[in-house]
Amino acid sequence: MGDIKEEVNESPDLLVPIDFSPNESKGSGRALKLKSIHMIVVVAILVFGISGWFVLTAKSVFVEVNPITANIEINGGFYIRLGQRYLIRKGLYELRINNEGYHEALTQLNVNDEQSQIHPFEMRRLPGIVTIETIGVAGARVQIDGIDVGFSPLDDLLVEPGQHQLAVSLERYLDYGKSIEIEGREVEQNYQAILEPAWAEGSFSTIPVGADVLVDGEVVGKTPIDVEIIQGRRDITLKLSGYKAWQEDFDVIAGVDFAISDIELEPADGLVFIQSNPSAASVTIGGEFKGLTPIEVALSPREVHEITFFKTGYQSNKSVFQTEPNEEKEITISLNPILADVALQVSPKDAELYVNGEYRGLANQTIQLMAASQKIEIRKEGYVPYTTEFTSRPGLDQAIIVTLKSLEQARLEQIKPVITTFAGQDLKLFYPGSFTMGASRREPGRRPNENLRDIQLERAFYLGFREVTNSEYRQFDSEHSSGTVSGVTLNNENQPVVQVSWTRAALFCNWLSEQEGLPPFYQTDDEQVIGINAVSIGYRLPTEAEWAWVSRTNGSGVSLKYPWGDLLPPPENAGNFADITAQNYLGEIMFNYNDNYFATAPVGTFNSNYHSIYDLAGNVSEWVHDYYGAVGSIREELDPLGPELGQFHTIRGSSWAHGAVTEMRLSFRDFGEEPRDDVGFRVARYLD
Repeated sequence: MGDIKEEVNESPDLLVPIDFSPNESKGSGRALKLKSIHMIVVVAILVFGISGWFVLTAKSVFVEVNPITANIEINGGFYIRLGQRYLIRKGLYELRINNEGYHEALTQLNVNDEQSQIHPFEMRRLPGIVTIETIGVAGARVQIDGIDVGFSPLDDLLVEPGQHQLAVSLERYLDYGKSIEIEGREVEQNYQAILEPAWAEGSFSTIPVGADVLVDGEVVGKTPIDVEIIQGRRDITLKLSGYKAWQEDFDVIAGVDFAISDIELEPADGLVFIQSNPSAASVTIGGEFKGLTPIEVALSPREVHEITFFKTGYQSNKSVFQTEPNEEKEITISLNPILADVALQVSPKDAELYVNGEYRGLANQTIQLMAASQKIEIRKEGYVPYTTEFTSRPGLDQAIIVTLKSLEQARLEQIKPVITTFAGQDLKLFYPGSFTMGASRREPGRRPNENLRDIQLERAFYLGFREVTNSEYRQFDSEHSSGTVSGVTLNNENQPVVQVSWTRAALFCNWLSEQEGLPPFYQTDDEQVIGINAVSIGYRLPTEAEWAWVSRTNGSGVSLKYPWGDLLPPPENAGNFADITAQNYLGEIMFNYNDNYFATAPVGTFNSNYHSIYDLAGNVSEWVHDYYGAVGSIREELDPLGPELGQFHTIRGSSWAHGAVTEMRLSFRDFGEEPRDDVGFRVARYLD
């Protein structure tokens, strides 16, 4: 107020009463009143503003709860309840719902951007309080939905509301089952199960009395008796000492009583143990076959029984006897053999005789044998045993004439002269011998690499009749092509395969061995040959010595110059060589010969040699096993495999591209490693 006074006094234009002093108490009340009104107005404006803002931004939310009587509590923010709806802003709230008889629910209320929205909630009922009892009995097993819940009676059993399957079971009673609906909400519900008996009453009596009554093998009493029997198919047996057991399978139905009464029991059979010497004799009693000795049979008591014994090779025998009830007897009968003389004539003379495994001396003798099948064995060390089943016939002159085979003879007889490979090639067996390989220095056309060599071949071997064909090789390598020559195909199925390296030919041999389960001859690493297994009987390429022996020998002791003899030109159909059909392609040909093939011909087209082997001269030259080398003999070589190492492998025989004297000779040797269109191969293997 002082500041006001100063401002008034300084103004000359204002009239101010002298000695004016404002009443401080009244002025203070008026100011306070003025401030309160302002405050109320401000608050009112704020309240109306906030309320308007809330109303404008809030969402209309209907919380739909089943049951509708549930109490709803929303936590986490401000809301306004309008009947069944709530005005509440967007956000996440805690929702608590409770109702008598239901599980309290604590969940989340997620208010979204929609202006009007409904959020449904389903309350879960509390379990029902269930009582289960069984009328007239207790201790029954109770299951709800297959789960054991205890034994009857059961009180205050909590069961979830809804439909359930009630099952009650008790030994000797029929199972009880019922579908029940549980209301829940702690409502008490009572269920009573009436269990029906699972048995029927059986009445049993026998003549005489006192027989054991067995149900499924268990004794339940003696006749006469009334007994409860569980339903089902039951084995009912009545037994009394000295009598035959009475037995019957009976279908027992629960609640349906039955009687098996006045059963007359028959006296028990006597038990007879029957033996014979020898055993395995046929036994008939009263003409009825009973089996082979030793045998145990039951016979009617106090009756006369005739037993007859039969066995091949023995005279039949009979016995008569009788038994008492429950009596046990033993009978043993000896049978006399029927014998006949049999003469044995055996070579070698010192062979030994065995009859049914028993040693009977030297085989050359006359022996008495039973008129039954006998196992005759004739043995001698180093020979194949002779075995036969022999039946002598009394009254007849009989002889066994045998010549034993030596083991070696038998082995040779079992050896196949011709075998067929997995790929379909036929191979012939050879038992070779000694010969001279190479050519004399005086032989026209001889080359320096054809030195004379004395060879001894002792190991028997198989060699292909024909060269390997395209079709046979493609079983190993399906994508192989032998190509063409001057537009003429070399690729037909029966033409010899060409354009094959020595290594691929060796791998083909190993593949054949694998298909037949034979040990491979060639040792390999990453499809490269790194060694050999010399003792293997697996497939391989022929050795040079084997190839030369088969091509150059004819049993005369003189080595052949050409397959047909010593002179050129070859006779008609001698082979496929360079002739007038190839005069426009090859430099050196035979003008006085025509085989009608420009290049390779189907294998086996032309005449075979002395050993029935085809195309050892002509068609294609052939890979052999040996490394190439200019070798000669200073002593006889035994089954040579050629040099141990080398850069190239040997090629033997002329081909469709050869027509000169040098190449046409069987002693001609060439070498190489890589594929050629005039080089193929054939396969070989040792016998053992």
